[in-house]
Amino acid sequence: MAKLFESIGKLGLALAIGGGVVNSALFNVDAGHRAVIFDRFRGVQDAVVGEGTHFLIPWVQKPIIFDCRSRPRNVPVITGSKDLQNVNITLRILFRPVATQLPRIFTSIGEDYDERVLPSITTEVLKAVVRIKNK
Repeated sequence: MAKLFESIGKLGLALAIGGGVVNSALFNVDAGHRAVIFDRFRGVQDAVVGEGTHFLIPWVQKPIIFDCRSRPRNVPVITGSKDLQNVNITLRILFRPVATQLPRIFTSIGEDYDERVLPSITTEVLKAVVRIKNK
């Protein structure tokens, strides 16, 4: 009887270890999201992974998941008008990344691309529009 319990214990331990390895080899990409795979040996892969459950090599590959849905962002800007008055304008924009360009976005800008790029672009565009309207 003791041998039976010992073999059941060994089987349970083997199943737990096997389940842990399989669980670490799977990742989910939710609807509206895309993933880029970072490989420790080859760097960022060029392929973009779509929605669903996918396999990866544990401890070698890591998924970086991006939200590809349209999201709003409010950007407040203080700009000067033609008659030297300060104008407070808040611009609301909808943005989303181009899914095929995610590996390039990740390698050149990073995961927080919206925090780095959007404020400067929207500020310059909004100031240019205010200058054009004041002419």
